[in-house]
Amino acid sequence: MDEIADPAALKALANPLRQRILRCLERGEATSTSLAKELGVTTGGTSYNLRVLADNGFVEEVPGRASGRERWWRATRRDLRFPRYSEQDTESREALDWLNRLWSSEYAEAHERFQRARDRLGDWRDAEPYSRGTIRVTLAQLERFFLEYLDLLNKYAAPGDEGDEGEEVSDAREVMTCFVAFPDVPEDT
Repeated sequence: MDEIADPAALKALANPLRQRILRCLERGEATSTSLAKELGVTTGGTSYNLRVLADNGFVEEVPGRASGRERWWRATRRDLRFPRYSEQDTESREALDWLNRLWSSEYAEAHERFQRARDRLGDWRDAEPYSRGTIRVTLAQLERFFLEYLDLLNKYAAPGDEGDEGEEVSDAREVMTCFVAFPDVPEDT
């Protein structure tokens, strides 16, 4: 677990272009040039933002892959956690609020893409398990619930060569997951 409390690191994450770069690098290694082409931005923009992400430990150069001026980058594998709201200073809180809005927007856009492409996805068109509900818990229980959820998510997030019995691993796909929990506050509050 890696708690990110430094406002500079939070600001580095809360940049839309850097988030797009991270999404690309989570799919595989890339150069500044290939990222620029994929994202429709200048190589200067991707180079600068890669350095900012590297300075904060979110990406790293791929050892032994550089040739000449071409540098290859990959996302670092980190289990990121953020300080509790009550422990955040104003600067951190603003960066995290922005980051949460960015991630919520990213999730909504990804879901819309899925809905538009659904009829072309074959068996994967049915891949939308959905649950919405409420639980009555204490704050400590909610924290344990979340940690158990993260353990389960990490179990499946680790790359593996084996599927469950009878499953073809080559059929595996990236699946976006999202966990949100907050107190249900009455409208008149």
